[in-house]
Amino acid sequence: MNAHKIEVVLTEDGSLTLRGLPFHAGDAVEVIILETKTPQHQAAPKLQSETNPYLLHNTQPYRYDNPTEPVALEDWEVLQ
Repeated sequence: MNAHKIEVVLTEDGSLTLRGLPFHAGDAVEVIILETKTPQHQAAPKLQSETNPYLLHNTQPYRYDNPTEPVALEDWEVLQ
């Protein structure tokens, strides 16, 4: 089964026209129509990453003074 989802806004009561479907003449298809909560013409709220693609711009960088220094040696029971 090949599924294809498309969202359209009705321009006339009780009438729907679908164009550009990936099926050919003679193909048998099943049509299920579901009402959506937010119509396509209403823009969904943008995520922060969509409004500002550079989220870390102008933030303080991380600084590692001695990144290869062993950490928490006193916590290892094997070394005692």
